[in-house]
Amino acid sequence: MFIKNLKLKNFRNYVDETVNFTKGLNVLFGRNAQGKTNCAEAVFYLCTGVSPRSRRDKQLIRHGCDCAEISAVAEGRYGEVELYAQIRENGREVRVNGTKITKTADILGNIFGIFFSPHELRLIQDGPDERRRFLNVSISQLCKPYYVALSRYNKILEQRNNLLKDRDMGLVFDTLPVWDEQFAKYAAQVACKRAEFCANIAPIAQKIHSHLTDGAETLAVSLDKKYAGDEKELEKRFFDEFSANRERDVRLGFTASGPHRDDLDIAINGDDAKSFASQGQTRTAALSLKLAEVEIFKDMSGEYPVLILDDVMSELDLPRRKKLVCYTQDLQTILTCTHAERVLYGKVANKIKIDGGKIKSEG
Repeated sequence: MFIKNLKLKNFRNYVDETVNFTKGLNVLFGRNAQGKTNCAEAVFYLCTGVSPRSRRDKQLIRHGCDCAEISAVAEGRYGEVELYAQIRENGREVRVNGTKITKTADILGNIFGIFFSPHELRLIQDGPDERRRFLNVSISQLCKPYYVALSRYNKILEQRNNLLKDRDMGLVFDTLPVWDEQFAKYAAQVACKRAEFCANIAPIAQKIHSHLTDGAETLAVSLDKKYAGDEKELEKRFFDEFSANRERDVRLGFTASGPHRDDLDIAINGDDAKSFASQGQTRTAALSLKLAEVEIFKDMSGEYPVLILDDVMSELDLPRRKKLVCYTQDLQTILTCTHAERVLYGKVANKIKIDGGKIKSEG
């Protein structure tokens, strides 16, 4: 899978620009704050329907404009696909091959993309929210039913938490069993997919990490909760758990158990990475997970995703930079940096200079 071109209109600091990409390595270079990351962000937005940097779409609109437009033409194993998004202050319109779509789930799976930035390098030592986000974004692209189940789970979670704050105890305890039936159903679907994904990615991440460290370290990745059993068994287990904890949840005023509390256990040479890993070990472990994610996409979808590397070279030492560049030879990669020649190490690339939100040169 690869993106042929990207068009940006009133997106971030772009007025009206077109970027042409090639199948291999594409390097967006230029001084800081010129729009390199904005371009990378737009690619990922079309892949997933969300920005990796902003929770609010309206922040993507160029200052003083009513809306932003981004579009791309990509080619995969099933032919060509065109994606278009118009982002407005109060909503957005998304089209796939000219057909308007209303569900975010329908954006997923048209272009697979993996975004890797210095923020993702903190995936290991930051809070559980970051690791759950890693799971959710990856699995949602590969499995639309997961995205639907997760969305419904989160909606019920919000409603359940609001109910738990109600002081009418009769209403609370009469209503909770009704919510918990659906809550347990979607919790089981989310948990099963997460367990499957982690079982698949763990050995790949371990192998890649061993390569990056020349065999000096062993990486182990697993969910902190062991979800044994099939979906029906988990559904019953979650319902029993939610039922048993109702009084506690009412006392706390929120739901204290469920997949929204999941975390990843990440260990290096048997030690908890969150507590004991050095900065260099943390970066290598995060890189291993993201590269393993690339392989999972290839295994499950039949083609490589677009790999977006936003300013990560500055966070890695020289040996790992070289290994990362070598790793990109089989897939389309969009890499941002300040100086192209300092990250290529002799590799041929499509070099695109960006200056003040304008595409200055390609070659």
